[in-house]
Amino acid sequence: MKSLKELYRIGNGPSSSHTMGPKKAAQLFLEKNPQAAKFVVTLYGSLAATGKGHLTDAAILQVLEPHAPTTIEWLPKTFLPFHPNAMKYDAFDAEGKNIDSWTVYSVGGGALNDGENIVGLSESAERDIYPMTTITDIQQWCEQNGRTYWEYVEMHEASDLWDHLRQVWKVMKSAVKKGLENEGVLPGPLNLQRKAASYFIKAKGYKASLQSRGLVFAYALAVSEENAAGGEIVTAPTCGSCGVLPAVLYHLEESRDFSEIRILRALATAGLFGNVVKQNASISGAEVGCQGEVGVACSMAAAAASQLFGGSPAQIEYAAEMGLEHHLGMTCDPICGLVQIPCIERNAYAAARAMDANLYSSFTDGIHLVSFDRVVEVMKQTGHDLPSLYKETGEGGLARNYRRMNH
Repeated sequence: MKSLKELYRIGNGPSSSHTMGPKKAAQLFLEKNPQAAKFVVTLYGSLAATGKGHLTDAAILQVLEPHAPTTIEWLPKTFLPFHPNAMKYDAFDAEGKNIDSWTVYSVGGGALNDGENIVGLSESAERDIYPMTTITDIQQWCEQNGRTYWEYVEMHEASDLWDHLRQVWKVMKSAVKKGLENEGVLPGPLNLQRKAASYFIKAKGYKASLQSRGLVFAYALAVSEENAAGGEIVTAPTCGSCGVLPAVLYHLEESRDFSEIRILRALATAGLFGNVVKQNASISGAEVGCQGEVGVACSMAAAAASQLFGGSPAQIEYAAEMGLEHHLGMTCDPICGLVQIPCIERNAYAAARAMDANLYSSFTDGIHLVSFDRVVEVMKQTGHDLPSLYKETGEGGLARNYRRMNH
């Protein structure tokens, strides 16, 4: 299991798998073929089906076009066996001879895999640094040693993790604040109005209990709208689900005056739970549906909130388990291939559900029948059982019958 620095990636939206991953792949291919006279990029499956709405072509062309003419080919009906988000990069010399070809997969959260190994990482980032990769084992270690999850993280990460998490938190807070200030229409054909600013103002007019929920909605909308507009965000665990964790943590910092170090520790705990899912299942909407994005984000936020409120390792695990369990089967069906409807609204709801999962868990001793790890297994199997219509292709569910944006 890799470092949390590979889970929490800072970058621009709207999609970690469809924008950040392909852009990184283009950069790696260009570094290897700087002398190429022409590039051809073939997008397959989900990348081709919703690539226009996710700005996949724009991200690739931004890297390659300044160096050589680049053609992008779209094959939305062709799915390569390793992962639905497949792409092939071809480089040609001045005589038209193919000098290099590379097939790579964008597997979620901005990560790349060549079908055998994760690619594009530094030498230090390539190492597996966590000896235990299930929450069951880690929880047992915590309880036997009187430690908590963030201490397990600290034990195995490099000393610069806290600097990275501090920067992550800075970007998260900035995305909330920018999203609350920005108004108008989001890019794309849906003409979707930003709502964060109005939710924030309306929430201020309610009494405390309703105000709290309204503010959580506003903060999640703010970050998700920034993502949809191509703003700077943090994958938590993905771009499409980037509003959930910042909304919960920002609200708790504002309303409960938690110190920065406690927020950073909560980020470490949240990241551990997200990392376990990434290791043992998937955080890719194209592979397992939205349960792997918004569901995992809800789980991470629930774990973070539970820790901040003094939850035991068992209570934190229970909160995280509920956050994921109650998103099982959630499809990824973005209208017009945009990370807008239903994605933005789902972030707001999931943030509220994370708060509820923490509250529910706090009424218990943390003992329950279905473990977090079991839900991760079920989520993976459920995702594989879902037809491709419901996994980020923009062809089924809510997206069905809306005007397609691709070729």
